[in-house]
Parts: sequence; C-alpha cells; structure tokens
Amino acid sequence: MLAHFFAALAFAYLGMLALCQGLDRHYKQVWGKPPSPRLSRLLRVSGWVSLGLSFYFCGLAWGWAMGPVGWLGMLSLSGFGLLMLLPYRPRLAVWLPMGFVPVWAVIETLT
Repeated sequence: MLAHFFAALAFAYLGMLALCQGLDRHYKQVWGKPPSPRLSRLLRVSGWVSLGLSFYFCGLAWGWAMGPVGWLGMLSLSGFGLLMLLPYRPRLAVWLPMGFVPVWAVIETLT
C-alpha cells in the first residue's frame, strides 16, 4: 500500500509538471526558449496520462470508494509543491522526479 501511495504521488507530480512544461511561459522559465509545437503536445499528452496513472494508483492504495478523494488531495499536494518550486528553483522542479526512483526502490524493498 505504501508503494501505491508513493506511486500515486510521483505520477501526480509528474503529470502536473508535464502539463506545466507544456505551456510556453513555464517552459521558457526553465529552459530559456519556447518548446516546439510537437514537444508541447507530447508534454500535455504525457501529463494527462500521468494523472490517469496517479488516479489508478490512488484507487489501489485507498480502494475505489476513497481513491478519487485521495487523488484530489494528491493533485493539490503536487500542484502546491510545483507552485512553490517554479518561481525560485525552476530547474530543481524539473529534476526532482529523478529522486523518485531510488525512493521507490527503497520502499519496495521494505514492503
């Protein structure tokens, strides 16, 4: 269950980040240039897919009665984290998901 919770949080953050980076303004804020139309479309599609995966893992973690409620909380938490990181440390906001993989591996070995 802890692994499902962490997966839901990670995919919620990745989804919000991808949707954010799919916008010209936020992409320029991080990378200094606008994204190509193809990259922008790819980021938006991958963002929605990640949010769908987050919904699925919330359903696995809390059951399908409370999973959607937990998912809305995950979206709020990940959106707030992204909101706090983008103005001050935009590159950290993009590279932060690289730390999710080692944490997930530790959680998997503990459970």
